[in-house]
Amino acid sequence: MTSETRQFTVAEDDDGIRLDRWFKRHMPDVSFNIVSRWARTGQLRLNGEKATPGDRIETGQVIRVPPAEAAPARSARPQPRRDPLTEDEREFVREMVIERTADAFVLNKPPGLATQGGTKTNQHLDRLLDGLTDDPESRPKLVHRLDKDTSGVLLVARSARAAAFFSKSFSGRTARKVYWALVIGVPSADEGLIDAPLAKQPGTGGEKMHVAEDGQAARTRWRVVDRAGNRAAWMELQPLTGRTHQLRAHMAHIGHPIVGDAKYGGADAFLTGGISRKLHLHARRLRIDAPGGVIDVSAELPGHFAESLATLGFDPMAGDMMPLDHKPEPTREARKKAANAAAKDRRKERRGERRSRGSAPRK
Repeated sequence: MTSETRQFTVAEDDDGIRLDRWFKRHMPDVSFNIVSRWARTGQLRLNGEKATPGDRIETGQVIRVPPAEAAPARSARPQPRRDPLTEDEREFVREMVIERTADAFVLNKPPGLATQGGTKTNQHLDRLLDGLTDDPESRPKLVHRLDKDTSGVLLVARSARAAAFFSKSFSGRTARKVYWALVIGVPSADEGLIDAPLAKQPGTGGEKMHVAEDGQAARTRWRVVDRAGNRAAWMELQPLTGRTHQLRAHMAHIGHPIVGDAKYGGADAFLTGGISRKLHLHARRLRIDAPGGVIDVSAELPGHFAESLATLGFDPMAGDMMPLDHKPEPTREARKKAANAAAKDRRKERRGERRSRGSAPRK
């Protein structure tokens, strides 16, 4: 045990969670009571300021934790255990598994299931992970999250070593993620890049994001897969950063909220004609390096999303036709800037050539 104060930098995958949740993820041996005691005595700091267990943390912030010896000894009483899973719950989580490797389980998370617990959230994926193993010492570990109403690919590590490896891939942005979304209206271009910083919207308790000049960098690559007239578009989205609600906030920002996303699109985020009111955002594909090789997995759409595509006349095969590493063509403005810069360089070269000829010695 160390006698020195410890400092930890918040990773991107922990952006937006409560401080007490961070301790549960990364220092599970430190109880909530200890964290609360550290906070009351001013020993727990966030970017140098006194912190409380309920503070929401942001990527890049520094958490100051007291020396391990400062933690009082735990009570000898047995700690409460999670309620055992029913056989139906075990079957439920096992049916989510779409790929097994030596390092990970890859799941297709259904919409409506929270990734982790919280206030008034007792049923969540983290609890169900007990159903993937009979050995409590090798319980799978979450390394990234999906919103409760977002479906699709979610990876859990099979060991602490694998969890550290995958966490580094996610925080280092080497993992590649592809989402499918059904949005209101149709963008004017076929593809593009949204570069709009995001910050927590005041007055929402950190539960909603908005575009702000002083926010954290957030970039999303997008392309239109297909159109239903001017009514809706099926889009492929690739987050190049990992901010809370990034895809939802970005699509609303450009005027095309995701269908079913009342939080960011309000009443305008719904379609008539039998289209489900559920959120139409699905983590379609994940490609990530693993200790034993590359994992590259795609997840089938949930029923409501597949039905909406069929109702709008979309071919479900069209979404996978573009390579994962495809990069959008530069915008008209970007092409114009590049052309102007090239012309400027040519003018400089010609002026240099004229000066060279003018300074040549006479014969």
